Amino acid sequence: MYIQVKLWLLKMKRNSCPLDLNGTGYCASFNFRRTARAVTRLYDTALQESGIRSTQFAILVAIAKNQPVSIGTLADVLVIDSTTLTRSLRLLQKSGLVIVSNRAAMRQRFLTLTTKGEHALARSLPAWRKTHLRFVRTIGPEHWIELRSELERLAHVARDLEKPEDKIPALARINS
Repeated sequence: MYIQVKLWLLKMKRNSCPLDLNGTGYCASFNFRRTARAVTRLYDTALQESGIRSTQFAILVAIAKNQPVSIGTLADVLVIDSTTLTRSLRLLQKSGLVIVSNRAAMRQRFLTLTTKGEHALARSLPAWRKTHLRFVRTIGPEHWIELRSELERLAHVARDLEKPEDKIPALARINS
């Protein structure tokens, strides 16, 4: 019985998809997204009691470090498209955690944390610190510093690759 099931599974695997998917397991997007989902889940679990998610935590931290900050600048800092950011900001504003100004000069809107937003961030920081310390200790502090630098470099490479090829800096083309 075991052998028949094993043979049936092998046959199904061979016949399940007529496409040539060779090499797709090495896809940068697939691997980064899988890792990002796992890390996000880790931090979401840690922050659950604080009432905010890790994505909201990242936005609140970025606002707190740069306030008042324009939505466009925040989108650049977080490397997030403005539509997704606007949707997230709407939820944070509705929860009373951020204030979005009226359009100012040059048609920009600026963000600041409310007192409630500062309290939410302060409430989440101990859980974030504990989880982050555990994560860094597990992979090793030196490895984390190197990995973080490499992730930063790769983010710049990916952003450069969105540009037409003749606009990509020469160093990025050589190192990629």
